Amino acid sequence: MTVDKDFKIAEVDKRIYGSFIEHLGRAVYGGIYEPDHETADEQGFREDVIKLVKELQVPIVRYPGGNMVSAYNWEDGVGPKQDRPRRLELAWRVTETNEIGTNEFMDWAKKVNTDVMMAVNLGTRGIDAARNLIEYMNHPGGTYWSDLRRSHGSELPYNIKTWCLGNEMDGPWQVGHKTADEYGRLAAETAKAMRLVDPTIELVSCGSSNSNMPTFPEWEAKTLEHTYEFADYISLHQYYGNRSHDTANFIAKSLDMDNFIQTVIATCDYMKAKKRSKKTINLSFDEWNVWFHSREQDKEIEPWTIAPPQLEDVYTFEDAILVGSMLNTMLKHADRVKMACMAQLVNVIAPIMTETGGGIFKQTIFYPYYYTSVYGRGIALSPVVHSPKYDSKDFTDVPYLDTSVVYNEVKNEVVIFATNRHLEMPLQVDIDIRSFEGYNVVEHVVLEKDNVKATNSLKKEQIKPHYNGESYVQNGNVTTILPKLSWNMIRLNKR
Repeated sequence: MTVDKDFKIAEVDKRIYGSFIEHLGRAVYGGIYEPDHETADEQGFREDVIKLVKELQVPIVRYPGGNMVSAYNWEDGVGPKQDRPRRLELAWRVTETNEIGTNEFMDWAKKVNTDVMMAVNLGTRGIDAARNLIEYMNHPGGTYWSDLRRSHGSELPYNIKTWCLGNEMDGPWQVGHKTADEYGRLAAETAKAMRLVDPTIELVSCGSSNSNMPTFPEWEAKTLEHTYEFADYISLHQYYGNRSHDTANFIAKSLDMDNFIQTVIATCDYMKAKKRSKKTINLSFDEWNVWFHSREQDKEIEPWTIAPPQLEDVYTFEDAILVGSMLNTMLKHADRVKMACMAQLVNVIAPIMTETGGGIFKQTIFYPYYYTSVYGRGIALSPVVHSPKYDSKDFTDVPYLDTSVVYNEVKNEVVIFATNRHLEMPLQVDIDIRSFEGYNVVEHVVLEKDNVKATNSLKKEQIKPHYNGESYVQNGNVTTILPKLSWNMIRLNKR
């Protein structure tokens, strides 16, 4: 492997380490918000959750959905709590109390030092509701909606800069599902109205719900016919599972993610050429994760209950390995992937799990997310890699070594994220770093476990990193040993 400071991909936009909170399951009620909990602050937010979210350094959180937003009336979640209506929430077939809404969520976001990516409802609603919401959120005052916000306790505007034009509108499961042309027209007209209220905002157009959709990538091409000049980003969503318990194939699925990204980039650039535009559309991978463990038990949930436990996947060691490689994949496309949201943040397919009335723990996937978020800030480099490969059920030529590299010029630091996909053998990797003269290894963090199905829980944390990785520098070369099936972070700096 060769790492050179001149092999630059792009500056990493910190927003690729974003996350997502939807009014779904116990993400909000029993997750970030539990007023009876012993750690609850004066607003009812769990301070143990706040502490771990701050630890992750999450730069942006998407809200309030997700499927939920496609039938959501944002006005239900503002104003005095006693006046807010209870609604049937159609996406997940629960009762939404609206005890937490926009104002409270903005308060929570401030507590955890994050920005908010707000989504508007383009399922059951459209232009009018969106223009009113952005006036409520971003206009200083002197108008009906902005003065209403001020009467609700927020004198200053929230100045939300990033807005999603709906959610997964290609999906037949979506309330208000639309064809590509229907969505494209509505999204374009909504974007125009929103920009008249606040010309400084960034907008995300809905891409395909996943790469297996029968309309992919035609959906991207058709919708961008309408939205290209109005949107700044197009969204990608993708979840992976391992129902067949084929570990070698499962941990190779980041190759599918890479292909998904490349296909969307190609479609965007085709539309750029077709429209003879000078503008480049970037990507917002605003839903991604492993998700499959809880699907069967979720079918047994009683409809119209309040905040039942939904999508509460308990993650395994092999899930953490794939998550690490998915983060690598986005770093390798840092020139076009500018935002991403691990879905979700607390309890619902999440790195953080809580017990209602009880404790909190870090899931296995917490660790690659944490280290990449904290140390993956700077310039993404393109390493030259020569690795042995293997074939699996769905993939050929899968490199055993999966890696990404970030160079932080301010800190004089080079960080190498490396996954060894080999199930039985360690990898010795020789890394040429001659362009980084005087750099030495500061730490080598390793996530490894013999049992690929090992999980964490409140009682026992079976999966956590250790700091005994084998790496040393000699004559401009790093020699490192990556244990079998492991995720690694090797940090070097110049002292």
